[in-house]
Amino acid sequence: MTLPEIDVLTRLVERVFRVEDVTREDSRQGAVVRYRGEFLGSDTAAAYDSLAEAVKPYHLVPLFRSVGGRPVIFIAAEPPRPKSGSPLTNLVLFVLTVLSVMLAGSVMQGTGGAELPPDPAGQLRFLAEGLLSGWPFAASLLGILLAHEFGHYLMSRYHKTAATLPYFIPLPISPLGTMGAFISMREIPRNKRILFDIGVAGPLAGLVVALPVLLYGLSRSSLGTIEATPGGFLEGNSLMYLLAKLTVFGQLLPSPGSGAHGALYWIQYFFTGQPVPFGGTDVFIDPIAFAGWAGLLVTGLNLLPAGTLDGGHVVYSLFGDKASRAFPFVLIALGVLGFFWNGWWLWAALLLWLGRVQAQPLDQITTLDAPRRALAVLVIIIFALTFSPVPFMPLSR
Repeated sequence: MTLPEIDVLTRLVERVFRVEDVTREDSRQGAVVRYRGEFLGSDTAAAYDSLAEAVKPYHLVPLFRSVGGRPVIFIAAEPPRPKSGSPLTNLVLFVLTVLSVMLAGSVMQGTGGAELPPDPAGQLRFLAEGLLSGWPFAASLLGILLAHEFGHYLMSRYHKTAATLPYFIPLPISPLGTMGAFISMREIPRNKRILFDIGVAGPLAGLVVALPVLLYGLSRSSLGTIEATPGGFLEGNSLMYLLAKLTVFGQLLPSPGSGAHGALYWIQYFFTGQPVPFGGTDVFIDPIAFAGWAGLLVTGLNLLPAGTLDGGHVVYSLFGDKASRAFPFVLIALGVLGFFWNGWWLWAALLLWLGRVQAQPLDQITTLDAPRRALAVLVIIIFALTFSPVPFMPLSR
């Protein structure tokens, strides 16, 4: 870049920034020019939008950073526009996930273990009827997951930040029939407010669907005695799930068969899943209620405050780089909980691999406004209410 072009850029920057010094950067490192100084006004989000529009004809993009506690503007080369991908992969994965979740639902209905008829036509009819019996569970669970992922996607579209359509992950061998779904942001968000909006839209949209599904499913469920069942399991409790069962059945469940029912029992059982209350009373959960329970589980998992999970976006948007200080505590907590459900060790390993990455926005100066900070506090409360320390408890003695 020639000096006159830098002069032109400087005049553009000076519309929003009182420049104290200008430094030419090595373009091979990504930036072209660095400006140090102070913003002319307090609305840094508007300043970013104005400057981004001004330098766009030069195929450049501004980066707002804080260096040594002082604001710095870097002017960098505009990243290449993301190519629009084919939705065929998304569609194929979704269809496979529908079949996989319907299969899981049919097993819950008790149609998965019956003998097949001897004739081929009868076998096909039997398999089709068995698969179709899982549609209530599949419709409930996929409705929750679709709401969650399209919450992210539509918010990304609203903020003009490119993102993929949802990728669903079929997993026929799991109780749910799926490992969930995800979208991928294909552009860096402009600021923390946009990152926050995209991050919270998914859990909030999914929860809006999951709660009525759960309450309706519980109204279809019945109470029964907890007995040892090889290969069986009890679904874990979050505070929100306990409150939902209390709302429908008028009691805290599972109710122990004998012994103390006090606070110490509930604290121990909530965090460790032990002792399993054999002989006690619990919900014999309807498949629709199980889908609602899974919706709460998905919400709690996604709100873990780490990396590029939704909870990681929330705490980064709220606390900035200080949010990374929570990462070791998250790993330690998952490591300890892994002694009561070893699936947390897999999650800890995944976070060690992926959890250190942060989706840092182009403008790292602009902070959340007051309504978003209040919403962030609400989302942290939702995490505390939906997190299940022991998601699955085996019913074998």
